[in-house]
Amino acid sequence: MKLAQCALAATALFVATGASAQSINLTGAYRCVEGCKAAPIGAPAFVTQNGSTINLVSENGSPSRAWPDMFAPATRIWADRWNTGAVYSPDGMLIQFDSGTIWQRDMGPVPLQVPPRVRARRAELVR
Repeated sequence: MKLAQCALAATALFVATGASAQSINLTGAYRCVEGCKAAPIGAPAFVTQNGSTINLVSENGSPSRAWPDMFAPATRIWADRWNTGAVYSPDGMLIQFDSGTIWQRDMGPVPLQVPPRVRARRAELVR
């Protein structure tokens, strides 16, 4: 009887972990901002995610399949071909690989912002 209860608890644990895995969608363009491999800083990298299946293309064009890390599925991924893990920020803006490479989400060109016009006033003379 105890064995059946333990098996049921273990099954529930695995089901709960799978359901909570990959809380955000990492799909999008990124820029390598540190530790770039054979590519200049700012080189593009790409992530495509469909459920728990993730495809990565590094800043030097190397592809890898990835999936949520078994030990921390809500915060880490494992890139199979590169044989490395990565942690991602809760908002999905940064991906930091165990090798030291860091990708930052590419938000496109930043629009030119014109500073607000400042009107000068003469100070009142205090006597």
